[in-house]
Amino acid sequence: MKKQVLVSVDRGETRVALLEATGDVAAPTRPARSGRRRRKPANPAAGYRVAELYLERRGARSIVGNIYKGKVDNVLAGLEAAFVDIGLEKNGFLHVDEIVLPGVEVAKRGRGGGRDGQKIHELLRPGQEVVVQVVKDPLKTKGARLSMELTIPGRYMVYTPQGEGVGVSRRLPDKERDRLRKEAARLDLQGGGAIIRTAAYGARREDFEREMQYLFKLNEVLGKRVEETQAPDLVFQEADLSIRVVRDVFSDHFERAVVDDPKQYQRLVSFFTRTAPELVDRVELWEEPAPLFDRYGVEREIQGTLTRRVDLPSGGYLIVDYAEALTVIDVNTGSFIGRGRGARLEDTITRTNLEAAEEAVRQLRLRDIGGIIVIDFIDMARARNRDAVLKTLRKALDEDRTKTFVVEISPLGLVEMTRQNVTEGVREIMTRHCPTCGGEGVIRSEETIAIDFERRLRDLAKEHESEALLLQINPRVGAIFTGNGARILRSLEEETGKWFHFEGSEGLPLDHFAITYEGSRDDVAERALPFREGDEVLVSIVEPHMYNVDDAVAKIDGYIVSVTGGGRHVGEKRLVRIDEVGRTAATATLVDGGPSATADKEDGGESADGVDSSARRRGRRGGRRRSRATADSSAATE
Repeated sequence: MKKQVLVSVDRGETRVALLEATGDVAAPTRPARSGRRRRKPANPAAGYRVAELYLERRGARSIVGNIYKGKVDNVLAGLEAAFVDIGLEKNGFLHVDEIVLPGVEVAKRGRGGGRDGQKIHELLRPGQEVVVQVVKDPLKTKGARLSMELTIPGRYMVYTPQGEGVGVSRRLPDKERDRLRKEAARLDLQGGGAIIRTAAYGARREDFEREMQYLFKLNEVLGKRVEETQAPDLVFQEADLSIRVVRDVFSDHFERAVVDDPKQYQRLVSFFTRTAPELVDRVELWEEPAPLFDRYGVEREIQGTLTRRVDLPSGGYLIVDYAEALTVIDVNTGSFIGRGRGARLEDTITRTNLEAAEEAVRQLRLRDIGGIIVIDFIDMARARNRDAVLKTLRKALDEDRTKTFVVEISPLGLVEMTRQNVTEGVREIMTRHCPTCGGEGVIRSEETIAIDFERRLRDLAKEHESEALLLQINPRVGAIFTGNGARILRSLEEETGKWFHFEGSEGLPLDHFAITYEGSRDDVAERALPFREGDEVLVSIVEPHMYNVDDAVAKIDGYIVSVTGGGRHVGEKRLVRIDEVGRTAATATLVDGGPSATADKEDGGESADGVDSSARRRGRRGGRRRSRATADSSAATE
């Protein structure tokens, strides 16, 4: 499969996209020879789709691969693990299986909890200095996962100073694995071990020898830094995102790597010059005026990783839901009703599931979803159809570089799988918990909050001696009390013997509740009224009146103004004169020759709630000389 790598560098972050061919692909674009201009395709993204996304922010780089000189903080025999201070906010977690000490053989323990070999407290003690490497980033409340088996990655090989022998990636074909073993059979590993990577496909012995010299120098530098560094501190930092991704994936299958930053372009050229000179001419600098990610459609894919719904080609769709330790992908047929008049339900379901299997894997890679994953395919009656869907899923996972384990599809159409979680995905980096719902995805409704406030008002009535209270709440919650002729409010006042008035704006949280004033009934009512009779106010007329088509309604922070003769001005801003004021509503008439929406835009004096601020101030200054209206204008309410 042909692939491309795109690298985009901004002031605040570096982004890398891996593109894979989907079908017919135009001939690869090569750098122009001297004196010749290169023809650029009209659509460079044609025939490709985004398969993987990586994002790294300034000051928040992944620490996977970093090597630290740490100090053992605590040894827990019950967990067979130690917590190591490596100089970060949280201690790292070091399991007994990851301990490598000179002259000490540590038996590997399976999930059965075998007890052969030495115990953790026999190997480590608090205060002991150890050299560890991060194999998993700190995620949520957990610290980094550590290992004492150090690895130094190169282009074709990973050098393990404490290892032995040569291993070959299982992702390579068996024939190629055998060939690579022969090529690396007599390499001088200086007492260590090596793992030949997938990117070594087609490599020769001279490639390995050249890279081993590079890795030996890195190991020598690492040893010196360990001796000079005082624990806890960093001794070796992994390469940045672009170098890391290109180093790990770039091979003969890749047509090119395109970079939109000159400095990063030079870094990649320098890296390949040292490790794989034959690939240098495939690194290109993006010099077109259009942004690189826009031109290839990557920006659209990045935004798509934040949505729950993912559409399928046939009309079906996926719903992706996240939990603490589980991700669920639900498959739905949507608008897909089959192909042709003779289409059967089983065929329609199977086709949707086959599309969903490929897209689900693509979403796992795009979003870098890890942990336990359950894919809820639509139930299929035939076993052969279930086998076909599972085969498609496994084939799509062959392109995933992250370790996965898939369980057989169940009779209910469920596929359980695990995917290694090493770093935070694009979604976690780009988002934060909603300040309103706190990450729950739901909030209490206005009715629920109003019922809770009603209970609190009963308690307040017993605690306060004042005749009336002015309460600050969100108008949408207040509307529960004042709607339908204020029946709920009247009933509450009869029960408690107190009078309650509300004020507040839409900007308040739904559950905001505060007492802003208390006193006599007349004083609180005077303070609570937003307008006085005779005030001229610029309002937004939002909807026709329910009972009179010639009239209309304006709403200001939940307070209702019934505008006589305003039916033809719905959607406009008009100047009105307040005729009558009640606790929950008012009536008004249009001011002849009043400003329209156009005049209001030119004036620029409107406040956030749709009322002209100067008009409201005029009304408040003159309001105290006018008599207070006691009627409730219930005709203007719903």
